Amino acid sequence: MKKILRFYVVIFLSILVFPATALGHGVEIDYRTTEAIEITATYDTGEPVSEGQVIIYAPNDPSTPWATGKCDEKGRFTFTLDPSIPGTWDVQVRKAGHGGMIHIPVGGDEAAAGSTGYTTPQIILMAASVTWGLIGTALFFSRRKN
Repeated sequence: MKKILRFYVVIFLSILVFPATALGHGVEIDYRTTEAIEITATYDTGEPVSEGQVIIYAPNDPSTPWATGKCDEKGRFTFTLDPSIPGTWDVQVRKAGHGGMIHIPVGGDEAAAGSTGYTTPQIILMAASVTWGLIGTALFFSRRKN
């Protein structure tokens, strides 16, 4: 009986003196909150543009791709824009000769106004062109016939 008691005392003291460390693998997970944008690209038939090439252009350099990627099998692509670059971001999706582009306003006045992607000079030029076309059409139909 004394041997058993001595055995338990030794075990108890060794646990107190030499604490065991866990030998298992731990997982550390960090997170951060971001404002992500998800696009979904589909053909006119409704079929997703799976594996479509995605090219993102920043407003401060519209000729150089800011980021590239690929859509998943459902035509979706998720990304996070740099909020320190306000303006209209262009996102292009292409696959096998088919494609399209959308304009995403971020920050600044364009986002607040819900911009259509056209600048003010472009809108003025389009309005002047439509007005000139209406005047030309009216003059054509009001001319005297010989």
